[in-house]
Amino acid sequence: MANPIRAGIIGCGDVLSAYMSLGETLRCRGLVEFVAAAATTEKKRSAAAEHGIGTFTTDYHDILNDAGIDLVLVLSPAQTHARIVRDALQAGKHVLTEKPFATSLDDAADIVALAAHSPGYLVCAPFVVLSPTFQTIWRLVERGDVGKISLARGRYGWTGPWWSEWFYQEGGGPLSDFAIYNLTTLTALLGPASRVTAFANTAVGRREVGGRSVEVEVEDNAHVLIEFTSGALGVVTTGFTMQRYRSPAIELYGSDGTVQLLGDDWAPQGFELWRNDVGAWEIFYETDPFWPWTDGLRHAIECIERRTPPVCTPEHAFHVLEIVIRARQAAQDGIARVIESRFTPPKFPSRPSETVAAHLVHDPRGRRH
Repeated sequence: MANPIRAGIIGCGDVLSAYMSLGETLRCRGLVEFVAAAATTEKKRSAAAEHGIGTFTTDYHDILNDAGIDLVLVLSPAQTHARIVRDALQAGKHVLTEKPFATSLDDAADIVALAAHSPGYLVCAPFVVLSPTFQTIWRLVERGDVGKISLARGRYGWTGPWWSEWFYQEGGGPLSDFAIYNLTTLTALLGPASRVTAFANTAVGRREVGGRSVEVEVEDNAHVLIEFTSGALGVVTTGFTMQRYRSPAIELYGSDGTVQLLGDDWAPQGFELWRNDVGAWEIFYETDPFWPWTDGLRHAIECIERRTPPVCTPEHAFHVLEIVIRARQAAQDGIARVIESRFTPPKFPSRPSETVAAHLVHDPRGRRH
């Protein structure tokens, strides 16, 4: 690009390095220039400097007031997202926000309405729908390779963060931090949810964070049961209570077969496919093992350059947030909740010449699956 996108970053915590890893690649290609960063304390100045960002401020409004900045990355704690995203859109900026983009439905609804009329795009994490493996599975489902989907399962969790207390405070927890990935994947594949219920509790009441013992104020352990408008049923298992696992991240059970995404949906490791007409499991190794979960940054820059709407939409993010919040409510009183919001699931270009065989990768032993 003759004129790279000028970006400012709000939030210099742990995810900054992940975004800057991709950002450096994009910078070297002349696509982006990171001109400023903001954080709440001066202690974060060194983090910005480490990544070559020369301008640092403790007031994020300085970034929003800079007419030379095109794109704002909101990488601050979840509880601050809604306020910053709203301010950035009102300032006319393009905005990429980490998930969730809000912690209340009222704030989220205001932001969706604002984004609909804002001159800037709002690109909402998580970016699972951008992975080549997700899009391959989407095409399998869209073509009907496994028939009508009746059941689905998602899984993501681990033992929990040790670097920041906000994960264990109101607005945090694994439903907001982890389940949101699987819910985004499943709704992108199966369409909107119509009803949700859940079981959730706090399995570990205190956590060690930064050498301090802190009280856990939210659930850290959950099963979420979802009914989709298509009639399919799904379950998502999540928690800060999972030591290890050896199971697919996403499973789709159709009338003519089964497809399973391996690894995590934010870090795919290929997929497995059963088709009744084949009568055997087919294993497809990951075609892009270096695909980054921060790929929304590349996508945002591409959308700005081409003036095309983002695939990761505010409406989809709102729908997933509603599932999270209603699941939390259902877990408290045992009453299933209706999901009122709807969104248009993403679509990807058809590839008439594309077959599953095009995604086969030789394994190290020379066999072709």
